Amino acid sequence: MDWSRPTVQMLGRWQPWHDGHTELFKRCHDKTGQVAIMVRDVGGKSAMVKGQEDNPFVFNDVRRRIESRLVQEGYVPDTDFEVILVPNIVDISYGRGVGYTFTEHDLGSKVHDISATKIREGMRERGEL
Repeated sequence: MDWSRPTVQMLGRWQPWHDGHTELFKRCHDKTGQVAIMVRDVGGKSAMVKGQEDNPFVFNDVRRRIESRLVQEGYVPDTDFEVILVPNIVDISYGRGVGYTFTEHDLGSKVHDISATKIREGMRERGEL
């Protein structure tokens, strides 16, 4: 990955990475050809954000899941994307004219309905978590 080239940032807990995240990644990658996937440091503990307390996966598990899925999709780690551990970021603040934008992608109701909470519930029911 060329760290000086324009890059799209994806920030999240990714608990776990799922099909909706993959679809969002594809949109992000289409914009610049490379994506920095930032993993909030919440694995195995509370995010201290109401509604985000369930974080069973530690960073290495999250990174492994992301890389495995994106490689299956044909993307190359360290070229198409980087997975980076970051602090438990809970707010992104900016002033005027900062040189970047915020983009919300409408991925359609089928993708928006994918829920990591429901995925974790199913994993617990199957004894996988």
